[in-house]
Amino acid sequence: MPELPEVEVVRRGLANWVAGRTVADVQVLHPRAVRRQLAGAADFAARLTGTTLGTAQRRGKYLWVPLAGTGAGFSLIGHLGMSGQLLVQDPSVPDETHLRVRLCFADGGRELRFVDQRTFGGLAVEEAEDGDPEGTPVSIAHIARDPLDPRFDDAAFVTALRARRTTVKRALLDQTLISGVGNIYADEALWRSGLHYDRPTATLTRPKALLLLANARDVMTSALAVGGTSFDSLYVNVNGESGYFSRELDAYGREQEPCRRCGTPIRRAAWMNRSSYFCPRCQRVPRTRSGG
Repeated sequence: MPELPEVEVVRRGLANWVAGRTVADVQVLHPRAVRRQLAGAADFAARLTGTTLGTAQRRGKYLWVPLAGTGAGFSLIGHLGMSGQLLVQDPSVPDETHLRVRLCFADGGRELRFVDQRTFGGLAVEEAEDGDPEGTPVSIAHIARDPLDPRFDDAAFVTALRARRTTVKRALLDQTLISGVGNIYADEALWRSGLHYDRPTATLTRPKALLLLANARDVMTSALAVGGTSFDSLYVNVNGESGYFSRELDAYGREQEPCRRCGTPIRRAAWMNRSSYFCPRCQRVPRTRSGG
């Protein structure tokens, strides 16, 4: 699933290619792609047609675009799910096999296409929070800001992290505490910090918690610089291009490969229906484990 850097790459592409353009026509080719639009596909199309798209925004893994011309306070919200792609394509380009939604613009230029092989992602037009200049949809207002957001409060995060009765990786994936950190970047930040994924958050010192946050921010910034992490053809930017950070991963996906810090083979452990990758020497198992 795309994580913060991958979604931010898409957001930047949308901001570059669709901001200020007026929607002339909307085609919903698969109803599941707009299942969050409770009034249905026709309502989704009607609410978008004739609107002008603002600058794309992001909260964690969610994207939204404020809309002008719909009355006050509506936004187009999107989540990529496991395989969703928002592509900006010339109208002459043949339709993708799993094309779900098409937005055509009044200027006749490149279309915005939502492609989703597994149909876990989706789009909707939702009401925004009253008075919110970013047009944040009400349904995601509870999601915490992410480490790349200039308004992220480092001190408040550290205090909340150390107060949680959980383990450190669970906390990193808690979107009400910190958003945008998924399985890949959690493992990378923990490796850089020398922390085992099952370490209780209450045992973290403030300096160690700040180091973890700094490493999470650094690894996602590095991934963003090279277009994110692509393990297959499902994650691409708006131009259909893959990211290259998979070549620079230190822990995730490197089972039995030598740790780049000490040479010990990286291990993989089953964790919450996922996998955790760690160095058994650099990231020692805590003496008191959570059982998670």
